[in-house]
Amino acid sequence: MTAVLDPVLDSLAALGRGVIGAVRGAGAVTLFALEGLSHAVRPPFYGRQFLRAFLEVAFFSLPVVALTAVFTGMVLALQSYSGFSRFGAESAIASVVVLSVTRELGPVLAGLMVAGRIGAAFAAEIGTMRVTDQIDALTTLSTDPMKYLVAPRLLAGVLAMPLLVVVADILGVAGGYLIGTLKLGFSSGAYLRSTLDVLQAMDVVSGLVKAAVFGFIVALMGTYCGYTSRGGAQGVGGATTAAVVSSSILILALDYVLTEAFFAR
Repeated sequence: MTAVLDPVLDSLAALGRGVIGAVRGAGAVTLFALEGLSHAVRPPFYGRQFLRAFLEVAFFSLPVVALTAVFTGMVLALQSYSGFSRFGAESAIASVVVLSVTRELGPVLAGLMVAGRIGAAFAAEIGTMRVTDQIDALTTLSTDPMKYLVAPRLLAGVLAMPLLVVVADILGVAGGYLIGTLKLGFSSGAYLRSTLDVLQAMDVVSGLVKAAVFGFIVALMGTYCGYTSRGGAQGVGGATTAAVVSSSILILALDYVLTEAFFAR
């Protein structure tokens, strides 16, 4: 009887350890986020660190986000035409493009691109500082590492991502417009009228709120994974991978939650 029960008990024990580890990790990230936010709203403020992080997110990420948005809008227009032409609904292409880009594709794709670029960079930079004892040196010099390294990056992520998404929205819609007018034969005026008629303020606002949340998630996971990294160069590599993967998964999960909150009836 014991021989039969042992594999079952071992499986349950492994499942329990996994659940406990996940809960412990979620709690650690939550406490880290709360501590970082508390430092972000209390002086002193490190303006140079904030400006550096803001430029990393908003300016140096702009090319990859812009290219992604343009080609996404183009592909979306082509695929929409391919499907809608079967039902004689080609006139809905402009509406589909603008709603898809502003509500979902703009913030989500921008978040994923920034996670791959900035989340990895934050994790690698802070992780390298951790394994080379530079963070301990900051503490020795009476500089709070959370206030100096984490808080400016969290604030930069929240403020910079909506700006990137505004650009992504404009370029995504412009990509659909170019394909619609130059390749699919739509009238320029009719395409623009259809776009403006269907677009509402909530469509844009919801995308910008998502962008701020995604920017916070990217900065949080990048700084957390770097801050808690251990084990030399291998640990920094693992922290970088963990930052990108965890940010991407959280972006997709929170996208559903925020969409449900904004548009569920």
